[in-house]
Amino acid sequence: MAGTRAAIRYAKAILSMADSIGVAAEVNNDMILIASTIKSNSELNTFIQSPTTSVDVKEKALLEVFASVNGVTKGFFHLLFENKRFEILEAIAVTYSDLFDSANGMEVAKVTTAIPMDAALEAKVLAKIATLSDKKVTIKNIVDPAIIGGFILTIGDKQYNASIANRLQVLRKELSN
Repeated sequence: MAGTRAAIRYAKAILSMADSIGVAAEVNNDMILIASTIKSNSELNTFIQSPTTSVDVKEKALLEVFASVNGVTKGFFHLLFENKRFEILEAIAVTYSDLFDSANGMEVAKVTTAIPMDAALEAKVLAKIATLSDKKVTIKNIVDPAIIGGFILTIGDKQYNASIANRLQVLRKELSN
């Protein structure tokens, strides 16, 4: 889910506020929890997106579901209530985490593999990451059997494709020429 301009504005404002009172990391944990909960729970997502559910009901429900979150995050729910913007909650949460990571010199490397990564492949990927980025990198493994084998590494706007599917495609092109 790409961040809309509004989601980016909200995320920047929340990060700035959380940073000013020293709770940016805590709020980041909240945002990670919110984004993953909405992504994995279609009922909650449908509820948040519903135009027929009133914003006060949405705010009360979110405060109940995420009762343990930081006060800044609770204030953020109220801001969404006032502006009737709950539909971009997930986008804001994801954008906040991206901005937080970036501000702290961290980057997420997306590694697409045909099967879940084992220690040997993770070591190969980490070696490749060291050549592409000088930041602290955390790995997010995405499993996609369509790549057949190998891996596709994406860091920011850079991509390294070492998948079997890609090699087959290159071979097909060479043979057709």
